[in-house]
Amino acid sequence: MMDPIFVIAATCLVGISVVAFSLLKAWQGWLELKREELERPTGSRTGIDAAEVEGGASVGAARIEMADLKERIKKLEAIASGVEL
Repeated sequence: MMDPIFVIAATCLVGISVVAFSLLKAWQGWLELKREELERPTGSRTGIDAAEVEGGASVGAARIEMADLKERIKKLEAIASGVEL
């Protein structure tokens, strides 16, 4: 017959393995969630809605595009008012 200490040790080993596996899966899920949060463009933080960006550009490219459009508007307003740049 098996020694009771051996049965207790084997049971503890199986229990620790199950807990370690569960914690590993939870950790991987949490890391995946954080990766998705980092990759997902958020419009609330930048004021730019990701769906409105032409061609699916990133948030940084959208900022550059917005700055370029503002500069063009200033030039057109200057031309319309007759001011030389």
